[in-house]
Amino acid sequence: MAPRLARSIAAAALTCLPVGVAAVLVRTQWDPLISADRAAIAAATDLTRDHPGLRDALIAWQEVFLPWHVYAAAVPVLAWVWSRGLRGRAIWGFITMMVGWNLGLDAKLLVQRARPLLEDPVSSAPGFSFPSGHAFNVAMAATTCVVLMWPLMGSRFARLAVSALAAVLIVVTALDRVYLGVHFPSDVVAGVLLALGLVAASWVGFMHQPNPARSTAPPGPPPETV
Repeated sequence: MAPRLARSIAAAALTCLPVGVAAVLVRTQWDPLISADRAAIAAATDLTRDHPGLRDALIAWQEVFLPWHVYAAAVPVLAWVWSRGLRGRAIWGFITMMVGWNLGLDAKLLVQRARPLLEDPVSSAPGFSFPSGHAFNVAMAATTCVVLMWPLMGSRFARLAVSALAAVLIVVTALDRVYLGVHFPSDVVAGVLLALGLVAASWVGFMHQPNPARSTAPPGPPPETV
């Protein structure tokens, strides 16, 4: 267990490093990042205000992809993987998503970034802004489900199609949060990167089985007899 835990911590530190850097920049109000975030939010929300139909679609997407909806949608995937005999894989997926959900909430409390403040808001949301909960949880659930189903998808086309669908869900959710004006771009990017990093760390630490080292040295001569 100790080597696995060490691998998991190392993978988490490596993959989540950009999120940590972004959190520090947010906390210290690094001007280039803050200015870029504010400019992007202003442009995105201006577009949404000019298109009421777009706003309605964004609000609908927001409601459909609430965190508990997302994880509820992953339950059939867990059940299918379990029924195919990959019970350890299903348990890993469930624990990864539930632990990830809570870590995402903890990250918000740690950074405590205020949400975008607009004179004419398009929408509103409670809580802190960094990282985006919607972006994080959709990325966490979608990525975990792809990993869960990977050995059960028999063709390369199926794997590409499912991976592409997961990517579309993640990207659209990230854009939804920005165009509704409830998250800065850095919030959604951090949410996605944090989720991907945590899934990778969990897999490396608890599921990945490295190939045993094989000696490439040629066999030695037989022992001499006297």
